[in-house]
Amino acid sequence: MSQAPEVDVAAWQSPRFVAGSDGGHYESWFLRANHPAEPRAFWIRYTVFSPKGRSSGGLGELWAIYFDGTGSSGSTHIQVGKRELPLADCAFAPQGLDISLGDSHLSPGKLTGSVLSPQSLSWDLRYQGGTAPLLFLPQSYYTRAIPKAKAVTTRPFAHFSGSMEVAGQTIRVDDWIGSENHNWGSKHTDTYAWGQVAGFDNAPDVFLEVISARLKFGPLWTPQLTILVVRLGDEEIRLNTIRQGFNANARRERFDWMFDSTAPGIHIRGRIWAHRDAFVGLTYYNPPGGSHTCLNSKIASCELTITREGKAPTSFVTKSRSAFEILTDDKDHGVPVAV
Repeated sequence: MSQAPEVDVAAWQSPRFVAGSDGGHYESWFLRANHPAEPRAFWIRYTVFSPKGRSSGGLGELWAIYFDGTGSSGSTHIQVGKRELPLADCAFAPQGLDISLGDSHLSPGKLTGSVLSPQSLSWDLRYQGGTAPLLFLPQSYYTRAIPKAKAVTTRPFAHFSGSMEVAGQTIRVDDWIGSENHNWGSKHTDTYAWGQVAGFDNAPDVFLEVISARLKFGPLWTPQLTILVVRLGDEEIRLNTIRQGFNANARRERFDWMFDSTAPGIHIRGRIWAHRDAFVGLTYYNPPGGSHTCLNSKIASCELTITREGKAPTSFVTKSRSAFEILTDDKDHGVPVAV
């Protein structure tokens, strides 16, 4: 348990992509937010992809999803679109956050853009506020070769306002709460479940990020590794080293994921879940070759319980404000792969 580390926001927003390198690279800056009271959310992702050994095949990818779980039948309506552009039509500032994918842009506090297929979505959004960047890994891990995939939540608790056009309908975004995020690597994690909550229904100042993952080395798979960080105001609980991760426990049955981790003086357990129709499938290109399927939801439920030595457990819950992603090569999940 510790205070949140002092970090330079612009340094963690800055691109790691090196144009012309043949080592293979993916890098994404994604923004997500939830309606403050209803099961509605958006996810927008600006990506650069460069295949290993073939930097000339690099491209920019622009993604957008709008989730609406307010239907009277309880089902979720999802609109999704993607756009691919040659790298010649993309620009990435060497320092800080200044990205252009064609006529779509992302800079600190502002994002604009549009996608047309398979559905039409456009956005003109502003965001402000937020807390210090949350380093999901121990800081020394970011300069190591392994893990190959790195992630930082550069602005937790960002407040978004503006508008989206979703299949011809205007969606007003008024003080939706979420995050600005940055991830990169030479290879996607081989399989994982990932979750993030920017404020629980009964604890709006609590932020959670958690992953359960397995890595593949040749024909061999590692045991499952679960790491997590919880921010409670100025305090961070960081159960996120590799050793800690292999000692943690996790179990996922389709779209219901349970995890727990114990360190001296503290035990954290959680559950993240959603109905199948709250997910949409996306195809993620992998720099070494091939692809994975990402099952993506931003309106999942989450329960989290923290038990400190000598104190009663404290529980946090949200009905529809949790991000939940599953990266898989399985084909029998039953979720339509839209793009």
